Amino acid sequence: MSTGEQTAGLGLLRGTVSVKPHSTEWDAAGRQTAAHLKALLGDAAADIQHIGSTAVRSICAKPIIDLAVGVTAFDAVLSKNELLAAHGFRFRGSDLPGQYLYVCGDGDIITHHIHAVMYQSKEWNNYLNLRDYLNCHEADAQAYSALKERLAAEYPADRITYTGRKSEWIRGTLRKAEAWRKGGAV
Repeated sequence: MSTGEQTAGLGLLRGTVSVKPHSTEWDAAGRQTAAHLKALLGDAAADIQHIGSTAVRSICAKPIIDLAVGVTAFDAVLSKNELLAAHGFRFRGSDLPGQYLYVCGDGDIITHHIHAVMYQSKEWNNYLNLRDYLNCHEADAQAYSALKERLAAEYPADRITYTGRKSEWIRGTLRKAEAWRKGGAV
């Protein structure tokens, strides 16, 4: 990835936690990275979306851009690992069931997480549903932001605990987001 992305206030030491107020530069960095990935992956990517907290306009986030790459076959993306690595997308393996992780950054400073998931799968839909729900439900977005700020202050050097402590809140909000997406009451 280009060093210009560093100027967007991106990057966090691997394994650490720090959150910052939302920056419109994150939106631009997400679009730029998605376009770069699409050019590299071609038809191997059915869709690429900016996800995660940096894609939610009103909340704080770790300054790491998350993208979901929707694929129809993992082999098509995995066959491009060498090309992706040459462009700064380092393969990290299967971080969660049903997906693969790539990271970008400079050494141990991580600026991007790229999640390759099956297009239209539960994982894909969860990423988009949560992002869209939080962008449309300010009270829930602010509750999540407050939780993230509190946990970042409590666990600045422990990303695993920080992430684990958010999981119950995320599961509950994903249920609301799915119902909202289907047009049900929230």
